Amino acid sequence: MTMEAERTELDGDTRALTMRRFRHGSVVGGRDLAPVPAGQLPPGPRWPALLQTVALMRFRHQFHPWLHRRYGDAYTVNLIPGNRPLVLFTRPEVTKEIFAADPEVFHAGKGNAILGPIMGEHSLLLQDAGEHHRARKLLMPAFLGHALRGYRGLVAEVAAAEVDTWREGEPFRALERMNSLTLEVILRVVFGVTDETRLAKLRPAVNHTVEIHPAILLGWAYPRLQRLGPWRRTVDNQVELDRLMYAEIRERRAAHDLGERSDVLSRLLAATDPDEPGSGLDDTELRDQLVTLLLAGHETTASALSWALVEVGRSPDLLARTQRAVDEGDDAWLEAVLKESMRLHPIIPMVVRTLMAPATVGGWDLPAGTTVGPSIIMSHQQESNFADPDVFRPERFLGDEVPALNVWIPFGGGVRRCIGAGFSLMEGTEVLREVFRRYDVTAVGTDVPKVRNITSVPRRGARIRVRAR
Repeated sequence: MTMEAERTELDGDTRALTMRRFRHGSVVGGRDLAPVPAGQLPPGPRWPALLQTVALMRFRHQFHPWLHRRYGDAYTVNLIPGNRPLVLFTRPEVTKEIFAADPEVFHAGKGNAILGPIMGEHSLLLQDAGEHHRARKLLMPAFLGHALRGYRGLVAEVAAAEVDTWREGEPFRALERMNSLTLEVILRVVFGVTDETRLAKLRPAVNHTVEIHPAILLGWAYPRLQRLGPWRRTVDNQVELDRLMYAEIRERRAAHDLGERSDVLSRLLAATDPDEPGSGLDDTELRDQLVTLLLAGHETTASALSWALVEVGRSPDLLARTQRAVDEGDDAWLEAVLKESMRLHPIIPMVVRTLMAPATVGGWDLPAGTTVGPSIIMSHQQESNFADPDVFRPERFLGDEVPALNVWIPFGGGVRRCIGAGFSLMEGTEVLREVFRRYDVTAVGTDVPKVRNITSVPRRGARIRVRAR
């Protein structure tokens, strides 16, 4: 078979795999659950499900507080497609209850089903029970201890190369630069791609994937929409991204220096289950996990870093304290700055589970099929959880003030806590170090959050100005 014929065959196989994901597009809670009787649920608005869905997805920073004021500590919203109920809770003891609940009953994968056509059925975010346990066991070593320390130097190199290009004295949008930086980290440190030609092909495909509009996510439940412009372009981009990723996986799997490489993909290729010798991740599983890491770790980290730069840039005292931390090697302070950014400016509004059997949650006896979860927005905003919640105070995360894991929840919790949490904090710490080692940072104007795709970002792009120290 010629190289061109082999390429054509692989492209055909890739398109078939991609189209299979889209044909199985799902909805929040999944398709295979019976309708939930409304009378058994906490109160909530009686608006049409479409209006509630738009409010929850596009106006989350206004809608969550309004729901809490109107209905109290537990409330229900109904979402399209399928008029599926979502029950949100705001008390930390209920958050703890949900995170500690039986994963055989509280399925996170069902709650994240809307992401299936992009992430794939093997995604850690979409798997449940035994499948989730196996995947997490295979992935976890790539994000702990020695492996995590091994990525630090690579992240620092990428960060230094980015911040060295910043022009002094001219206002710019930190979000754009942080998005560029975190994308390079994903491509070079996670995917392990170093060839500039391949990077040039991957960048646009990855960016189009990250920038998917919420309406596109909802539209996957309606197969006829997939023939229309925005949905068709999404499918075409996914075919191209899958082609590039499968080619990288297949080539890397055959590489002779696999054991010497320190990127995440190479580590995952070598991963095996000690209880099942020889049972590693196949190409499709690897593709799904890599896309999950991309979506979970790209714009989320970029947004948190952008807010951190703006908040530190608003206060000369905070700037001086942060630069002193850099000079003294005080990583705890830099990490606290990042954590406080995630608290004050939540990137994701909630984490959810779908009940596979009736369960009591927060004192409510809820039927199977109900999707439940804590509101991250309300958990991080309540005075009972954080004194002066509207004030940026990194010292909350130092000494005796460290908040409980059921109060500060940007990475979820329990057995479903984000596997990349340590990587995200390490990456953010390294980026802050490189920025404040070189520059004085000043915020330019004010900013407020807006929803872009599935994450919250600074509406004005987190405008800052830098000058050499």
